[in-house]
Parts: sequence; structure tokens; C-alpha cells
Amino acid sequence: MDLTVVSYAVYLLISIALTVWVGRTLGRSGRLFLSDVMQGDEKVADAVNHLLIVGFYLVNLGFVALYLKLGGGVDSVRESFEALSVKIGTVLLVLGVLHLVNVYVLNRIRRRIMADRSSVPPVPPQGWTSPAVGV
Repeated sequence: MDLTVVSYAVYLLISIALTVWVGRTLGRSGRLFLSDVMQGDEKVADAVNHLLIVGFYLVNLGFVALYLKLGGGVDSVRESFEALSVKIGTVLLVLGVLHLVNVYVLNRIRRRIMADRSSVPPVPPQGWTSPAVGV
């Protein structure tokens, strides 16, 4: 079998396995964070978590598929390892950037919700005072 095809297969296996592992980890760990962001509403937190995971898979697996083609043929095992290291390293960087973007956006949402919570008075007003006339 051609070493280029073997490199493609190894690249796909490793990239897809890494994507699934990171996606599951983010889904499990992100659930608690999302529950806090959504003020304890578990149904909304689960729905947002699921949507984020699906989006993560679509973007990352789309990138993996688009980035599959090697620039040239692979003629030796060394060239195969070199090509795989560049490809898998790039996939890992994209996974990391996507994770950081998700955390950044969720943190912004959380900050906005926390700011809205703190602007509400702790108790409703109990009465009103009339303005002083002629003072």
C-alpha cells in the first residue's frame, strides 16, 4: 500500500479520536459551568451544552477533512511521520483555539448575567417619600 494512503488513514484515525475525546471532555466538564451560567436551569444548560458540542464537532471535523490532503507524495516512513506531526499538531492547535473561544464566550455571558443580578436591589421598596415642597 502507498505510504501516502497510510498517512491519510493514520491522520484521520488520530484526528477523529482526539476530536471525540476533547468533545466528550468538554461536554462533561462544561455542563457544570453552563449550569452556573444559566442560573441553575438544567434544561437550558443541557441544551446549550449539546449545541456547543455539535458545533465543536462540525467545525473541527470539517477542518480535519479539509486539511487532509498532503502537499506532495510521501516516499519514506520519515516523511510520513513529518507530515503527520504537522497535520496532527495543527489539529491540536485548532482544538485548543476552539476551546478557548468557547470558554471566552461563556465567560462573557456569565459576567453579563452576574452584572444583571447585582443591579437588582436585594429587597423591593416598601414605600415612597413625597418630595419636599418649598425647601
